[in-house]
Amino acid sequence: MKPIVIVGAGPAGITAARTLLDHGIKPCLIDESLRGGGQVYRRQPVNFQRSAKQLYGFEAGKAQAVHRTLDELAPLIDYRPDTLVWNAEDTCLDTLTEGRAERVEYSRVIVATGATDRILPVPGWTLPGVYSLGAAQIALKYQGCAIGERVAFCGSGPLLYLVAYQYAKAGAQVVAVLDSAPLRAQCRALPALLGQPLTLAKGLYYRAWLTAHGVAVHQGATLRQIDGEQRVNGIRWGEQRLACDAVAFAHALRSETQLADLLGCAFAWSPLNRAWLPRRDSAGRSSVAQVYLAGDGAGIMGADAAQLAGERAALAVLEDIGKGVDQRRITRLEQQLARIQRFRQGLETAFPFPEQWAAQAPDALTLCRCEEISVGEVRAVVDEGHWEINRVKAHCRVGMGRCQGRMCGLAAAEIVAERSGRSIEQVGRLRAQAPIKPLPFGVQVQP
Repeated sequence: MKPIVIVGAGPAGITAARTLLDHGIKPCLIDESLRGGGQVYRRQPVNFQRSAKQLYGFEAGKAQAVHRTLDELAPLIDYRPDTLVWNAEDTCLDTLTEGRAERVEYSRVIVATGATDRILPVPGWTLPGVYSLGAAQIALKYQGCAIGERVAFCGSGPLLYLVAYQYAKAGAQVVAVLDSAPLRAQCRALPALLGQPLTLAKGLYYRAWLTAHGVAVHQGATLRQIDGEQRVNGIRWGEQRLACDAVAFAHALRSETQLADLLGCAFAWSPLNRAWLPRRDSAGRSSVAQVYLAGDGAGIMGADAAQLAGERAALAVLEDIGKGVDQRRITRLEQQLARIQRFRQGLETAFPFPEQWAAQAPDALTLCRCEEISVGEVRAVVDEGHWEINRVKAHCRVGMGRCQGRMCGLAAAEIVAERSGRSIEQVGRLRAQAPIKPLPFGVQVQP
């Protein structure tokens, strides 16, 4: 009998697995990381000794609870860590574990692939010493090191303040935080953010702690350029320059939707996320009968919502295979998710997307680093009359590299929309291609 497969062992995937096992179903849980927990609760290697409080701060209790749950589940389910799902077709997932390719069949699949950084390139972003915010956080949590001796954090979104705070608490020298969102936007968002007072309080604490400990926080400051020759030596914004030897930057998060696309899910434009997302109902059911969606991979809502959505998707699976579930629990889950969704809308008000970025990006700026495609080359294709993003890709190779557009795709769409005078929604979305992530040479792929 084909198993129920869960892809992603973050808060959503772990909770989904726990829910299925509690109802007598032994799922297969596949995760790319060696140790589960997802990005937010990423576990350090076994031999590392930093405490949970040092690693996760206010979230230490939640992180430990998630880790305990996975440790309890691991011997009771088919748990496959360090396993990349790189393709999907014909109710099968193509995976790679330690250089060995394998095809995993499923009866139903819960996609809990999480999120990654939304990158808006600036001159100098390809220099050594430049990281995304998420990558900087991985270095600190999983490798126990800082990305530099004097680090600047730039961009926008809650993760900006969290990672800067985590670095400063760990003893790194944070030279500045540049937040492109103006203070007035965050003040305007307060009524909506008050719906989750504890979460709001934590965010305010990170901001206040940084200021109290001498870290310069600049509001309404957009990173204009990263300086350096062999590696980073400074940043520029407005008319100001600051010396540093490392930069972490991103503008909020974007959902990892490639697997849902390969599984055949229908997509719809989400103005809130400023992205195309796979369609799902309130239970997590996608447009494909046997595919379910949970967590930030289906829309950015945060770790707490991911756990709720993971449980709700698992309950939907149980309903659809004829298992009895607690309807009162379902009602509570959907109510909690609706409250968090209202808070999410407040966050978008507090950290608005920098819509001026595309117009201000210089022609010489490298947009797609895999294929070395510049902003000017993309604009030239648009000037020839091509404005649908996949047509632009075909004409100049933007998004055709090793990352398959995961890093540059959204930024390329912004350039195309601005140059063509169309809305970002009209430009469309890059269609996912296998492999979702690069495969090493020499892999034996089953036919």
